[in-house]
Amino acid sequence: MKTQTMDGKLYKNMMIAARQVLLDQQELINELNVFPVPDGDTGTNMSLTLESALKEMQKEESEDLFELADAVANGSLMGARGNSGVILSQLFRGFAKGLRNKKLVTAREIALAMKSASDTAYKAVMKPTEGTILTVARESADAALLLAETEQDIGQFLKCVIRKANESLERTPELLKVLKDAGVVDSGGKGLVAIMEGALQGLTGEVFEAKTDEVPLRTGHEGHEHYKDIDPENLEFGYCTEFIIHAENVNPESFRETISSKGDSLLVVGNEQVVKVHIHTNHPGKVMEEAMKLGSLSDIKIDNMRRQHRHQVFENMPKEEQKPPKPYGMITVAMGDGLSRIMKDFNVDVIIEGGQTMNPSTEDFLKAIEKINAEHVLIMPNNSNIIMAANQARDITDKKVTVIPTKTIPQGIAAILAFNPEEDAEENAKAMTKVIKEVKTGQVTYAVRDTSFKEITIIKDELIGLSNQEIRSAGKDLQKVASELIEQMVSEEDELLTIYYGEDVEPEDAKKLQKLLETAYPDLEVELYEGGQPLYYYIFSLE
Repeated sequence: MKTQTMDGKLYKNMMIAARQVLLDQQELINELNVFPVPDGDTGTNMSLTLESALKEMQKEESEDLFELADAVANGSLMGARGNSGVILSQLFRGFAKGLRNKKLVTAREIALAMKSASDTAYKAVMKPTEGTILTVARESADAALLLAETEQDIGQFLKCVIRKANESLERTPELLKVLKDAGVVDSGGKGLVAIMEGALQGLTGEVFEAKTDEVPLRTGHEGHEHYKDIDPENLEFGYCTEFIIHAENVNPESFRETISSKGDSLLVVGNEQVVKVHIHTNHPGKVMEEAMKLGSLSDIKIDNMRRQHRHQVFENMPKEEQKPPKPYGMITVAMGDGLSRIMKDFNVDVIIEGGQTMNPSTEDFLKAIEKINAEHVLIMPNNSNIIMAANQARDITDKKVTVIPTKTIPQGIAAILAFNPEEDAEENAKAMTKVIKEVKTGQVTYAVRDTSFKEITIIKDELIGLSNQEIRSAGKDLQKVASELIEQMVSEEDELLTIYYGEDVEPEDAKKLQKLLETAYPDLEVELYEGGQPLYYYIFSLE
């Protein structure tokens, strides 16, 4: 049976089926690692992101296509995990843009939405790398535009698009040398193809029931400021005015500029459909008049601050959150009791549990940001696969947030030590970013499969030493692999070597390694700490 249009009900079936196929291929996608390190989480990250998207879609009462697609975009944004999840959320966001105001779409309109998805995802990445999920998305969209000129049956159209997507996936090793060296295709691209394959199954009638496993729910994020006690007689603007704008194609930045002269304590946050506004003003009506030019208003609240000692919006807020905000707050990501204790000793406010195989989501960062009563929040992700989620949280929240792009635990600790509470946020960001470039990180873990790298042959479960994302040593003896890794890393300029030993290393063995390295490098100060981290037997920091 030919299908020439797609409506909301059909889209919903396609998304549910896409989620199931992605879950079925999750472990396969996880195994497509560039190097044999235990960071096989692309499939998991994409599955969790899609799980969050479907949670939001199932809450949507409307069966209209564009509203369901928008719910998927919002849900995936809040649940995005890892680089692959963040990029996937941007693909959904762009796809939803392409379906705006549409209840039925043809193959041609689906192709245009795919093009919008690709363009949006590319814009979200500062330095797009070809040979990744981005390439598969772009080449699939380009192929879809050509195919839609002659194929009107959506089922046949999608089959042809998926064939082109698989061809694009097969070419990824030719575009990215690191994939070719490892003999794998891009895992994110594979995940995207799995989603397309699932969508096709949903279209042709093979519908899967949504899984009922518990997943984190999206929480409200309204972005109120925290205020000090105030003298009501000295207020320049007397009315705390809040409302939500519901409209299409709202530009929050543009509306912020429009009303900026009408008051202070101004917050305008949201997306193109829903914008939350908070302002202290003497003319609430004039502010709302400007807002009504854009769309309808809801949740309107106007408090006379000259008659109230505090805003009603904070009546139910815990007392500790009503205290005046401190200048700075810090968030970092770590896994292991020892590393968490070290971070707490450095006065980090919130430590998000996570790392290489458990990437925190955008929502995890948003919750952490909201916990901190500070004027400015600094985030140290400590993993390259987590930076995008942290940046996305920074862009969503109304608070002042700076992400220091730390890629390892040693870089995160160095950045924290470089922090100066007497300096302003910009100077701190410069100093903290500068110091992470001066830290060398080494890690000892195990291989998840057989492979070879440069002239090193590696067997599954064999120990490997990594530095700068390259394998520097390998073998079966932990102390020997660790020592050979340090030998590859150390230079005459280095003064301090810090060792963090993991949960699978006995303290006595760690002390033996410390003594061995002290003897081998008498000019180095060697410090030893219990990290308690999983997966990595040792994490080394050289400064």
